[in-house]
Amino acid sequence: MKKRQQLMLALAWSLAMLPAGMQMAYAQSQAATSVENTQNINPMQKRAAFRQEMLSELTDKLVERHGESVRLRAERGVSQVGALWRVGDGDIEAFRTFVMDNFVPTLEGQRRMYRTLERNLEILHGYYNKIDLSLKEPLHLKGPEITPLDMIFGGYSPSAHLSDDLYANKVGLIAALNFPYYPLAEKMEFGSKWSREEWAFARMGDRFKSRVPAEVLQHVSETMTRGDAYISDYNICMGYLQRADGSTLFPRDMKLITHWGLRDEIKSNYADAQNGQEKQRMIYAVMKRIIDQSIPIEVINKNDYQWDPHSNTLYRADGTTLKGHAEPDTRYGHLLANFHAMKALDEYMPQLPDQILRAFEGDMEIPQQDVKQLFESLLSSPQVKKVAALISKRLGRQLEPYDIWYNGFRAQSGMPESELDKITAAKYPTPEALKADLPNILRKLGFDSADAERIASLVMVDPSRGAGHAAGSMMRNDYAHLRTRIADTGMDYKGYNIAVHEFGHNTEQTITMNDVDYYMLTGVPNTSFTEAIAFLFQARDLELLGVSKPDAQQVYNQALTNFWNSYEIMGVALVDMAVWEWMYAHPTATAGELKQAVIQAAREVWNKYYAGILGGKDETILGIYSHMIDYPLYLPNYPMGHIIDFQIGQHIADKSLAAEIKRMLTQGRIIPQLWMQNAVGSPISVTPLLKAVDEALAHIK
Repeated sequence: MKKRQQLMLALAWSLAMLPAGMQMAYAQSQAATSVENTQNINPMQKRAAFRQEMLSELTDKLVERHGESVRLRAERGVSQVGALWRVGDGDIEAFRTFVMDNFVPTLEGQRRMYRTLERNLEILHGYYNKIDLSLKEPLHLKGPEITPLDMIFGGYSPSAHLSDDLYANKVGLIAALNFPYYPLAEKMEFGSKWSREEWAFARMGDRFKSRVPAEVLQHVSETMTRGDAYISDYNICMGYLQRADGSTLFPRDMKLITHWGLRDEIKSNYADAQNGQEKQRMIYAVMKRIIDQSIPIEVINKNDYQWDPHSNTLYRADGTTLKGHAEPDTRYGHLLANFHAMKALDEYMPQLPDQILRAFEGDMEIPQQDVKQLFESLLSSPQVKKVAALISKRLGRQLEPYDIWYNGFRAQSGMPESELDKITAAKYPTPEALKADLPNILRKLGFDSADAERIASLVMVDPSRGAGHAAGSMMRNDYAHLRTRIADTGMDYKGYNIAVHEFGHNTEQTITMNDVDYYMLTGVPNTSFTEAIAFLFQARDLELLGVSKPDAQQVYNQALTNFWNSYEIMGVALVDMAVWEWMYAHPTATAGELKQAVIQAAREVWNKYYAGILGGKDETILGIYSHMIDYPLYLPNYPMGHIIDFQIGQHIADKSLAAEIKRMLTQGRIIPQLWMQNAVGSPISVTPLLKAVDEALAHIK
């Protein structure tokens, strides 16, 4: 769950995205006024319109001065800096003088310039990231109720003016002139032949391909911060849910965040033979109330009343009923505000002029159509019905829609979750206890003591207000942060499971920040890859806890687990894509209209890929995911992560996990398909997973 930070960094680097939002009325007003607010840009920041003839003439002069060998780079550099030049940068003569004075014709000159840029960008991004994380601590960490002043500071983006400043002092323009930007198609064509240095130069070209005004970046930061706070505080008090007869099913003090906590509670109740199915149906009813916004605002993060989610009735302590007030499309107000904030970036990013392109061509670096084809090939595969039949046989009943979260293929400890809660609470009563155990976790995964201590020493553990997330550093030898929920009574199993996932992110973040050879190549190709590493850690949570050991059936169970998880989240991702396509087609939509569009998209995907398997025509449950609301077009990264996770898992099955992970991660941020080819010997594909499912079905007990 590295989402928010990566979106923030993408904006700070003028690439495209950011995080979060809160309060309904404010979110809707932001959606309505977003365009107006971001159009009030200083006229001096308007693009200078240079004729192509003049740009070609200037390229010829550079070639005349430095030789024909510079033509390709000069042509592209002049074109790039011409697109970034603003009225306030100077007139046409100033532009000509700038180009002739600042173009570096030699490779050695490029190298010197790269080293200077790399050093100073690491300083700037590293310290801005530290400031940003610190300002948002009241929003993200366990503590007092969030105040309006906390929201203001949390929404403030300290790096919002960095892009403006770097262009105003001509640093960005000098970099754009000397480091060409290569579109994805060219990276895919030429990248396998590039040296590490050439890849670093190309990533420098990515860094300065667009010029977004600070006002726009700040507006995005504020909008998304409100959405993040809204989601982080969206809890359901489970002990106050009641049956029609007034009895309850859940512990009085159980409080679950949506959607993560609700989903995980559905998963955990497959182990409850007595009341499990009834609990699952009740949680499912809660989820549908959230999606259609019929949920009473009186039960969101409150325990003032009892609530029957099936009938949507509120009860006072004396048993009398009262009329609740439906949440007024708050959820979709935040989604709409984020859309308008992202859309405001479009005109400043001519290479990738809409958020859909930025999400796939820019951030994921896999064309959207290729992603859709991968998902649809698995969703429509014959293996879906076969696996569903096995699940139905194991459950002894027909499947229901919430069985999309069936987790019976995971390695099981043989004990109920309440017992696991006792183990994790005793082992991790505080964040400090988890921090102290991080080196041991890494050693159990195969890291030698030196690496385990080094990596763990650069990870801090913080008590999270939300479900948990991982925040990486942006400079070498700085701390990554593991943020997870730890109650006063200690960490429960759900929190532990999430913490292991987040520690996978932290391990990736620390290795790729400190062990990759070029700063511009730090990280992984996209968020799917960091999710894949996190999944590898998370799948071993019970083994790390010492309550489950691998057995002969584990390889088959892992294949089936990955497959069913992919089946679930691929549909969610298709809904996310459809919603963004709808928003771009209906840019003046209201929150209410957007709600209906999300519900319709969820129904269509459900009816196409799920109704024949899980029943329930026109079910809306694919619209429950909180990521859709506060992380623009992030969801497709999860199924891609499952696919990548499985391929990597197969590759390392007979190898050292730690050694192979280190080898793969030190490739850094090259394009995904090349990274995978180098890592496991083949591109990203669902074929290995489908073959493994067939083998598992033939052997599973």
